[in-house]
Amino acid sequence: MMKGPVMNPVHGLARRGFLTSAASGTGLMALAHQLAGAAPVANPLSPKPSHAAPKAKACICIYLEGGPSQIDLFDPKPKLNELHGQKLPESLTKNVRFAFIQKEGARVLGSPRTFARHGGCGMELSDLLPYLSRHADDIALVRSMHTEAFNHHPGQLLMNTGAPVFGRPSMGSWLNYGLGSPSRDLPGYVVLSSGRGTSGGTSNWGSGFLPSTYQGVLFRNQGDPVLNLSNPPGVDADIQEATIRALSSLGAGQYKHLGDPEIASRVESYELAFRMQASAPELIDLSREDKRTIERYGLDRKEPAIKASRGGGPGQFRSFATNCLLARRLVERGVRFVNLFHASWDHHSNLDNELTHNCQMADQPVAALLDDLKARGMLDSTLVLWLSEFGRTPLGENRGGSSNVTGRDHHPFAFSIWMAGGGIKGGQVLGKTDEIGWSILEDPVHVNDLHATILHLFGMDHLRLTYRFQGRDFRLTDVGGKVVNKLLA
Repeated sequence: MMKGPVMNPVHGLARRGFLTSAASGTGLMALAHQLAGAAPVANPLSPKPSHAAPKAKACICIYLEGGPSQIDLFDPKPKLNELHGQKLPESLTKNVRFAFIQKEGARVLGSPRTFARHGGCGMELSDLLPYLSRHADDIALVRSMHTEAFNHHPGQLLMNTGAPVFGRPSMGSWLNYGLGSPSRDLPGYVVLSSGRGTSGGTSNWGSGFLPSTYQGVLFRNQGDPVLNLSNPPGVDADIQEATIRALSSLGAGQYKHLGDPEIASRVESYELAFRMQASAPELIDLSREDKRTIERYGLDRKEPAIKASRGGGPGQFRSFATNCLLARRLVERGVRFVNLFHASWDHHSNLDNELTHNCQMADQPVAALLDDLKARGMLDSTLVLWLSEFGRTPLGENRGGSSNVTGRDHHPFAFSIWMAGGGIKGGQVLGKTDEIGWSILEDPVHVNDLHATILHLFGMDHLRLTYRFQGRDFRLTDVGGKVVNKLLA
């Protein structure tokens, strides 16, 4: 019988693996000794100066995948209830492509929601947002967003990366590329997810053609924050540190020889992962948060039952609330960009029940996040965004000719988002739509205009923040975009 590999009695590793693998680091340490004279690789995430004085230092982007209904949350349209059940003029729908609506039988769908004015600004918000309504004077509500994409994945790509195609860097990647990150022990770009996951997946937070060090790092809100972050059995901190030193030395030699930025990214990833072994578990340990904070965010709220899977199933109330609290903790620790994703708000049917459920989940913790940032003096320097890929139609969805119309289809022509903090002029409504919410009448804001404005708040000129790839200079705002000055404080 052939004998198996000889095992190291201390660490249980095969002898050849012990001498050569990154896990033990012995072979690499010998090579590292030979490369001891190599200059260290510069950290690609080292802080860099902005083009102009910034108002924002960090961003928390709350992305609600699917398209929350602006008509039922942010843009009241009493006329819809007057026209409920009627057809729209053919002139409105003739050249329009819908995702699922069949034009011939499509009818206007009214809203059961009630709206009231809030704050000193008198902003009208839905009864589904009682907690957020208290922040009417802090937020800038944009009712005139528009996009070219009418399906989810292209729409998510456009909103998150500036173009409805694969391979483009996301907002967080561009900001970390342009500015670096103040955090040494955590990534510059962290992603937190709850619900069933976005259809765009990692393409929403990827680095595209930028070096991979700028991509979002997906954190979990329980267990190890990052998969495989803990050392395997038999590898202690000393071995791990020696391994990282060896890899850094090897990388420095290769980088000096080749100049490939991916080598710098790889070295920084190894070193950051080593530092995160201490910082990341502390991040998600909420035991030091006082009871009042936990209650304010609603981590232990009773979750109402609902017969629907679009929100992601049971447990999402706590998961989403935890992510909101973690977002504040991440920004406190210097993380430049935090993405909170939740899926799904794609209410083609059962709109009233499911939108109510999702708002009960999101409203309290999002408002608590704004409260928390404000109380700690962080809101002025932290930009908070509430985004999605598009809105919902004034028409009810009649997929398959169904007469039981209880939801809305995708609507890219006019939808609502809001912004707060980080140099934004709160207490205002920008833009106006027509009496049924079909088209924009005043102050249209394209997705790339939003991106240009976000970069401006960070002191970055969107025309100058470029990266040369395949023979041309690319930017987040693609070939368009202008700063929306009315949004600025």
